[in-house]
Amino acid sequence: MSNVPGAANALDVLELLARRGEPLPAATVARELGLPRSSTYHLLAVLRERGYVSHLEGERRYGLGVAAYELGSAYQRQAPLQRIARGTLDRLVDTTGHNAHLAVLHGRDVLYVIEQRAPQGPVLVSDVGVRLPATLTATGLAMLAALSAGQVRALFPHADALVQRDGHGPSTTGQLRSLLQAVRQRGYAVEDGLVTSGLKSVAVAVLDHSDHPVASVAVTFRTDVVDDAGFDRIVAAVGRAGDDLSTRLHRQVRPRHA
Repeated sequence: MSNVPGAANALDVLELLARRGEPLPAATVARELGLPRSSTYHLLAVLRERGYVSHLEGERRYGLGVAAYELGSAYQRQAPLQRIARGTLDRLVDTTGHNAHLAVLHGRDVLYVIEQRAPQGPVLVSDVGVRLPATLTATGLAMLAALSAGQVRALFPHADALVQRDGHGPSTTGQLRSLLQAVRQRGYAVEDGLVTSGLKSVAVAVLDHSDHPVASVAVTFRTDVVDDAGFDRIVAAVGRAGDDLSTRLHRQVRPRHA
């Protein structure tokens, strides 16, 4: 039994949010952890103030904050996913000749955690630590398409939760559902010029032992140097990289209570 119950409870809150992979109402946090509601709101307020928890006010839900990633990124070189992914991304760059990156879902955004640049590859805005709206990126769409319908609704309950760029991107939840269905049918996500004009990205989700999308792997390239055959080769290479990471993650990462 911990001699510092406040610290233990705060860690329990963070672990629950990380484990569930989606924002939760305070009442759900309190119920699942067996905490009084007043204590739960106090913990969430403190964690929010310190940046470890973010509050989606419109939905009255709480998710992990940027500080949680920043703390974890200090351990990034030894973290299983990033450690496994670096070699795979190196091989992906060698195979395609284009930039490759790994991103994780952070609320309604994607957060880029690895970028491997190809020789002569373009400088991308999706550098390590950069956040972009998930619905405007191939990495984000790949992960969103792997979530359940309920999880997607929790993140995007109404049109106001969607972000557009120069009039592009889904503007309604119905458009988002159709877009994600197309990603599922195709087996990969595509973004063409929404983030940077002239650049296109292909991404697939990396799934954990429970088929939850813990990350996505992508390749970004200039559209004027890749023909249809080259595009098909990139899609195949990204698919193999995603399968490789998912398989290796299954072998090295086990459920906490397995």
